[in-house]
Amino acid sequence: MTDSAAFPARSNRDLRDEIRDYWSDRAAGFDLDPGHKIAEGAERAAWAALFTRHLGAGEGRALLDLASGTGEIALLCHELGFRVTGLDWAEPMLERARAKAEGTGVTFLQADAERTMLPDSSQQAIITRHLVWTLIDPAAAFAEWFRVLAPGGTLLIVDGDWVNKSWLSRLLGRLAPSPHARMDAGMAARHASIIDRVHFRDGARLDRVAGMLREAGFTDLRLEPRLGAINRAQASQFGWKKAMMRRSEHRYAISAVKPKV
Repeated sequence: MTDSAAFPARSNRDLRDEIRDYWSDRAAGFDLDPGHKIAEGAERAAWAALFTRHLGAGEGRALLDLASGTGEIALLCHELGFRVTGLDWAEPMLERARAKAEGTGVTFLQADAERTMLPDSSQQAIITRHLVWTLIDPAAAFAEWFRVLAPGGTLLIVDGDWVNKSWLSRLLGRLAPSPHARMDAGMAARHASIIDRVHFRDGARLDRVAGMLREAGFTDLRLEPRLGAINRAQASQFGWKKAMMRRSEHRYAISAVKPKV
């Protein structure tokens, strides 16, 4: 008889499963956290202007929204004329996205953004907001997105460094706690554990992400190191403390092109 104590049971769960389950549990209140849902009016116009600057007109082109969450970005890109597929790892997020998108023709699929399982060169544009900082293997993810993107297509990343805080951000953070500070202790501990194990545990800085995109074969990078119009539009939702903290954060947009040859 085998001594079970000598061979302890091992779990097949990995960090990707933990990330999926964490965001699944966040889905119910996701749109209630400031900065997730896109407000009508000035904020929607600011996001639309950013997307149009980097991606051009939709014109029926196929666009993949990675880590689509509750569908806010996917639906805005649909309004801009893209033929949109949203992809997310968390089924509860997808349920909410599909409910919002009913009748629009936007499609939502469940898959890991680092392993999309989509055909080669099937998308003319790829967009992702606040995903890169959570990636386990960004080099593999960027290679995957390069594969899925059609030659001449554009990838747009909107992200930030949520680890390294300026002195102003740290001060204001004590006065205006982040959504993570309002979590129960268990959820906050799960969030901290995940952040400690992802690739960009030291912060997804603009220059680091841009360098990895170049290594993956992307060219014609356009760097937008500040999201001023979006920050200003969101300020009315946040209140002055949170708005000032958001302006002090290292948030950015990067677009990059898959060469035609």
